[in-house]
Amino acid sequence: MDAAQYKCPNCTAELKFDPISQKLHCEYCRSSFTIEDIKKICADAENSIPDPADVQSQQDFEEHTNLYHCASCGADIMADDQQTALFCYYCHNPVILSGKLTGKYKPSKVIGFKLTKDQATSQFKKWIGNRRFVPNDFKSSQQLEKITGLYVPFWIADCDLKVDFFAIGKQVRSWTSGGYSYTETKEYSVVRNANIYTDGIPADGESKIDDLLMESIEPFDYKDLMDFSMSYFSGFYADKYDVDKKAVFPRIRGRATDAAKQIIKSSISGYSAVHPTSERYNIINTNWQYMMLPVWFMTYKYNDSVYSFAINGQTGKLAGTPPLDKGRLVRFCIGLAAAAALVVGLFGGLLL
Repeated sequence: MDAAQYKCPNCTAELKFDPISQKLHCEYCRSSFTIEDIKKICADAENSIPDPADVQSQQDFEEHTNLYHCASCGADIMADDQQTALFCYYCHNPVILSGKLTGKYKPSKVIGFKLTKDQATSQFKKWIGNRRFVPNDFKSSQQLEKITGLYVPFWIADCDLKVDFFAIGKQVRSWTSGGYSYTETKEYSVVRNANIYTDGIPADGESKIDDLLMESIEPFDYKDLMDFSMSYFSGFYADKYDVDKKAVFPRIRGRATDAAKQIIKSSISGYSAVHPTSERYNIINTNWQYMMLPVWFMTYKYNDSVYSFAINGQTGKLAGTPPLDKGRLVRFCIGLAAAAALVVGLFGGLLL
């Protein structure tokens, strides 16, 4: 008789039974579940019936999506069969057609681009306009031509958390009477047992894009989410995810836990101080969606370093760190010092 094998609802790793706690534990994401909870979650998943339209959409994706590979940096670029990828937007080297994709890389949802390339370029020019110590060619038309409309793969997670919070709340009152100062301190037990649901936490699934860069152009407005269609790829490129759900879950867990902590904190008031004694934030289930979100993306090579810039293709929010031309900065400082010396000399001459 084969032993039952259960997968973690959060990261899909194998669960193992712990005799001490009498629970199933995930060694990868450190989640824990009762056997009853896992059986219910598995039963719900097994009873779901695939939508024929989803099956057809997956077949269309496989047939009409080309995959290009960059031999220099290893990037995999997706484009529809009407679009040809000529260079890698990460390292600017040529790419080669390497075949088709399997259906597992088909996203379920997409937000289409709202900003045109001209609007994105204008936004970038405005952002970089007041930065005088960047290299001259950083603002050149040849560099701006490299701004690429890119659908970035994102894992979007809805998390159910079970929270057990215990703390000591203190109320301190001070007063003066009869020439004496008094302080009264009362302590109370603060308990919060809650089920908290966090909705739509994003984590990008592309290892070549800095996670902080993607978080810096958030949020995306999910009201514009649409069912994925190949038509959204027309005129744009997309990344094939290379970071799976298991790998991004620690980031998801951290953001979900931080959100739950803020909710718990906002529910406590009326105390001079609150000192937590025990906090447990356990994610008991995660619902995932894999989707493509629009980003205008550009890289720039300077002194053996690569600088990346991203513009939210829906909202226009921009993030990135511009390169510093140290030569221009030094020349500016020398000129400033010379001008200051000239002013001092003229002022001294007038005094004499």
